[in-house]
Amino acid sequence: MNSALGAVVGLVVAIVLIVRRFSPVYSLLLGAVVGGLMGGMGLDATVANMISGVKDITPAIIRIIAAGVLSGVLIKTGAAASISHTIVNRLGERHVFLALALATMLLTAVGVFIDVAVITVAPIAIIISERVGVSRFGVLLAMIGGGKCGNIISPNPNTIIAAENFGAPLSSVMLANVAAAVVGLFVTVYLILPLLARRMKHDVAMARVEQRVEEQSLPSFGASIAGPVVVMALLMLRPVAGVAIDPLIALPVGGVVGIIATRQWRRTAECVSYGLEKMSVVAVLLVSTGAIAGIIKASTLTDMLIAALGSGESARVLLAPLSGIAMSAATASTTAGATIASASFSEAILASGVAAVWGAAMVNVGSTVLDHLPHGSFFHATGGAVEMGIKDRLKMIPYESAVGLVLTICSVATYLLIGSLFV
Repeated sequence: MNSALGAVVGLVVAIVLIVRRFSPVYSLLLGAVVGGLMGGMGLDATVANMISGVKDITPAIIRIIAAGVLSGVLIKTGAAASISHTIVNRLGERHVFLALALATMLLTAVGVFIDVAVITVAPIAIIISERVGVSRFGVLLAMIGGGKCGNIISPNPNTIIAAENFGAPLSSVMLANVAAAVVGLFVTVYLILPLLARRMKHDVAMARVEQRVEEQSLPSFGASIAGPVVVMALLMLRPVAGVAIDPLIALPVGGVVGIIATRQWRRTAECVSYGLEKMSVVAVLLVSTGAIAGIIKASTLTDMLIAALGSGESARVLLAPLSGIAMSAATASTTAGATIASASFSEAILASGVAAVWGAAMVNVGSTVLDHLPHGSFFHATGGAVEMGIKDRLKMIPYESAVGLVLTICSVATYLLIGSLFV
């Protein structure tokens, strides 16, 4: 009981510090120390549990750093912008929300961070919104909703680390949530967005932003998508042909193919440096999340949550998504939420009879429900992409949460219907 209370206190300390704009890395580390000491673990045991938590996620951190090659290539060569331009231009102004959501979904699905994907699509979204009179609320929700849908089927850090902590193949974890992602996309565009439009009758018009991307300077769509296609093909060899290609190899290979296909090999160093810079920030954050996950795992918090849920079939299924939701709320981050939840609760989830693939998939999707809260960077980065003030940005939270809940419900429903296909 004391260790569970200590873990909760540690999480609260970390949240308070993050809300007060203290470094998330040190906030989580301090929260881990406070949680261990408050839980009666003693200083030596607290440090040992923190180190154990970090060790558990080290293999995932290495794979995430390797993913920086593909991410850097997609952004710096203009491949990501080319993909978004092509999708939006093909679907046209009549389907502006579907186009924006689909473009952001595809970018995150092929390995671009969700906030970077929104920032990448935002300039063309602004151009179209000025032309057809669409508000910033609708444009931003379309991009965020699409990004969340893509994030649960992507080789992004959140999916990689959830798969790693459950010992599940990354490709299978990605495939498990495909149905949820597709349903979530159409629910976002055709149900949640119209609800937003009705509730906000005095919507704010999109501000004019001078950022523009010259389409003539972008690589072709075929060249832009070549790298991600190779990555997906390599990862899918395991479920299709029984040949396991680790993401540590597949993701950098995709980056190399992307550089060659876009004929920008002279920018290889720039692309790699950019990707490493982005992933290094995530890697350092994961060290601190691993530390606090070690404290939670060593506490009785998991047992208390299981006891609160009960021992029935519904409790067994709900533990995975609920742990992702709770930890994403605590950290306001999909990656940190998926890290803490999967590291802390994977043993209990697996022991309950849920297959590793589905445990990872449902933790991952649960981590999208509250990852957009104001104490995280995603909230501010996406609002800044369309020059939206904090007061207006706060109005978006219920609708973003609705998207995450739809994805979670669909993922759980898919598990109940066809869970035996991915084990």
